[in-house]
Amino acid sequence: MRVEDEIRGRLEEAFQPDTLSVVDDSEAHRGHAGFREGGQTHFIVAIQSPRFAPMSRIARHRAIHEALGPELIARIHALELKIST
Repeated sequence: MRVEDEIRGRLEEAFQPDTLSVVDDSEAHRGHAGFREGGQTHFIVAIQSPRFAPMSRIARHRAIHEALGPELIARIHALELKIST
């Protein structure tokens, strides 16, 4: 399974988002640290869910990292998060 699909599945399960976009931005980082052939290293995630409403910005980021889990996080070099309620 592609990393992009794993991210999408785990976030959908954890937050039932109104909107979710997961973009593999790896190619834009070719030649930079963490880039691997085949991509699946650099991601931009835009997620909107009412579950984030009571959380601070840091709590939202922590919740996403927790939902993804340490094994998946370890396979990602860069994760840009755009979180809204």
